[in-house]
Amino acid sequence: MAEPNTAQAPSSRNILKATGAAFVVGLIILLTAILPAEFGVDPLGIGELTGVIALSRAENPFEAKLEMHRTDYVEFELGPFQSVEYKYTMDLDAPMVFTWVADREVYFDMHAEPAGIGEEGAESFEQGNDVSRTGSFHAPFAGIHGWFWENRGLSTVVVRLYASGFFLDSTVFRDGGDYSRAIDPIARQ
Repeated sequence: MAEPNTAQAPSSRNILKATGAAFVVGLIILLTAILPAEFGVDPLGIGELTGVIALSRAENPFEAKLEMHRTDYVEFELGPFQSVEYKYTMDLDAPMVFTWVADREVYFDMHAEPAGIGEEGAESFEQGNDVSRTGSFHAPFAGIHGWFWENRGLSTVVVRLYASGFFLDSTVFRDGGDYSRAIDPIARQ
């Protein structure tokens, strides 16, 4: 036969003390960690002091888009002192990743023009002389965004552009004229 348990149950007073202590600890955690980290609410200023409040400011890295993305490849042959401008129609904050490669050094200017304003509102982002560039771009406004390449040498140069992103179409500006290129979304190719 087993011996009876002689341990006493905690008193009501001890249960109330433990409950009160758990409540105080929970309240401290709520005010110093949960509210600042999850909701950006910092009533005691401790979230700012410890840096925990920065967690509430972190943006969601996922970015949903209504339209399908497109992938484009184009190449241009530039004789001595010839140039070409190639731009994508993009909405505000539309992302694009790209790589362009030339078989000889070219002058380049990555720039954009806001929709409805034209060349007067053009904004340049990067200029220089090089044989390639790789990067990503988020359109700072709706309009046309792309590159101007110029062969300033005496030999023919081929420029190849690979791009993928949320652009609608592209326009080639060359020899005093321009023409549009339709680029099908990935789902339709």
